[in-house]
Amino acid sequence: MEDKKHLDKVTAAGLLVALGIIYGDIGTSPLYVLRAVVGTDQPIQEDIVRGALSCIFWTITLQTTVKYVVLVLRADNRGEGGTFALYALVRRHARWLTIPAIIGGSSLLADSIITPPISVSSAIEGLRILYPDIPTVPIVLGILAFLFLIQTFGTSVVGTAFGPIMLLWFTMLGTLGVLQIVSDLSILQAVNPLYVYHFLNDYPGAFWLLGAVFLSTTGAEALYADMGHTGRGNIRISWMFVKACLLLNYFGQGAYVESLAGQNLGERNPFYGLMPEWFLFAGIVIATMATVIASQAMITGAFTLISEAIRLNFWPKVRLRYPTNKKGQLYVPSINWLLFTGCVGVVLYFQDSSRMEAAYGLAITLTMLMTTILFSYYMYSHKFNAWFVMLFLVFYLIVETSFLVANLAKFTHGGWVSVLIAGIMAAIMIIWLNANKIKLRLTEYVKIDQYIQPFKELSRDISIPKYATHLVFMSNAARAAEIESKIIYSIFQKRPKRADIYWFIHVDTTDDPYTMEYKVNTIATDDVYKVTFRLGFRIEQRINLFFRRVIEDMVKNKEVDITSRYESLSRQNVIGDFRFVVLEKFLSFENDLPLRERVVMDVYFFVKGFTTPEDRWFGLDSSAVKIEKVPLVIRPVENVKLKRIDT
Repeated sequence: MEDKKHLDKVTAAGLLVALGIIYGDIGTSPLYVLRAVVGTDQPIQEDIVRGALSCIFWTITLQTTVKYVVLVLRADNRGEGGTFALYALVRRHARWLTIPAIIGGSSLLADSIITPPISVSSAIEGLRILYPDIPTVPIVLGILAFLFLIQTFGTSVVGTAFGPIMLLWFTMLGTLGVLQIVSDLSILQAVNPLYVYHFLNDYPGAFWLLGAVFLSTTGAEALYADMGHTGRGNIRISWMFVKACLLLNYFGQGAYVESLAGQNLGERNPFYGLMPEWFLFAGIVIATMATVIASQAMITGAFTLISEAIRLNFWPKVRLRYPTNKKGQLYVPSINWLLFTGCVGVVLYFQDSSRMEAAYGLAITLTMLMTTILFSYYMYSHKFNAWFVMLFLVFYLIVETSFLVANLAKFTHGGWVSVLIAGIMAAIMIIWLNANKIKLRLTEYVKIDQYIQPFKELSRDISIPKYATHLVFMSNAARAAEIESKIIYSIFQKRPKRADIYWFIHVDTTDDPYTMEYKVNTIATDDVYKVTFRLGFRIEQRINLFFRRVIEDMVKNKEVDITSRYESLSRQNVIGDFRFVVLEKFLSFENDLPLRERVVMDVYFFVKGFTTPEDRWFGLDSSAVKIEKVPLVIRPVENVKLKRIDT
């Protein structure tokens, strides 16, 4: 209940942060959407302008307001949103939901690479109005470098810094729109959905313009993914202000374009056409800052997505940083620089924002389609009215499939770039998921009980040098009474490891993002224990710190004596040393794998070589950790034809 109150709480600071990191993408769409829909090389017609405005109005209303702000934001996982948070809520009900989760997550990551270049490029290219020969690519690359550098300070700091600028931006949008609308109030008639019907029915090729219309709502998915950074209440309240300003500006642009009826739009941008000449320079500066900030929503959404993907075994274990203690604030260094590299590649390949538009929007349409499927199943599993669930599913499948088909027209003109990026991301997720399933299926577990006596005897065998007072193994065995056979091999055979007390730690990642629980199973008092941590998929696994807390609680409750058992040290009440052992698997040569599994495991171990080591991932003290490599034997080679000969 406390989490719900926190999630729905509305504060002035929260609203400001929401403006700074949530709405950058969708908030800068007035710069290019109406011009892309109306076109630049044909005479302007009033019916086309009003039809385009009506499409934009209903797209924002139905996609962003109704679907995301009103409905999908309800599907929070302890305050977290996004594709994988939604998947975590429903995955127990149907295994096939993994497919839309991977497609949606990978598409959102692809869009995170496309959004910053087009946003920053469109901003800088606005300066060409004043300086026609200005070189834009070096400036764009410099701004992108700055943007990704400041991510290390965390989204709270970034959002607070950007919030006031976005407040100024949206206020400017609304004001400019109102000043133009008052000159032609009839433009407001475009809210009538009949204009959508006539636009699509009477205007040849209008359907294919839906790809441009869709750009007005591309930031809606980031809005849901970033819910954990600001809370649902702050998003819903701030959206009312943002939507009003956006629509006022769109309708103001419509009134301006109608005043040019019969002419070609040409090089004119309806957005800048709303500005008085004396305000043009200031307007370009504000627009430049706002479009730079537009990248922020996608970057923070990508951080959230990856952190969730790691806990769900969809992504390699990479380093996560938490710049503040505030829930939802995080920074993922490897993803930050992966996105930056991708953005640089996009800028260098396309050079100009008008060419980037072809790659923009296609990937996010797939994400929205997958969210529709996952959320429909969420409503079904949570006993929503069956007819409402069916209506939601059918309606949004039709709408978003239409947008997808319209966006496919961009494929050969650059849309293939976003599809390629999404495909690479999806391939990594599929390989990682399958590799973990293969490892889990073929890992051998044994009962700890049958080794209690050998543990005790080894502990008292003074002929073997003592390895540690407390020997701690990280275990993948979920059942309290089991451990991997590899651990038994490591203790008794590879190199006998004598210790006074043996500890086995297992980490169970829950579908709840912020669970922090543990339980202790006493296998043999003062000899063998197993500790199971239940940690949410958004919790940093600082096992060294958490285990120390467990030991403190057990000592306080007199469940264990951790004093050194060396006589001289015991008399001084010196605490015994703790040593961690992490078994790091590698693919052995003794394999007879099918081609598909061989490729999966080879790629898995190749990528794993570049990721965070197991000890650092678990937050263990490197000075007290032993990394022990063990072979992962999958389907050992059988029927070896080896013939003995006599000399």
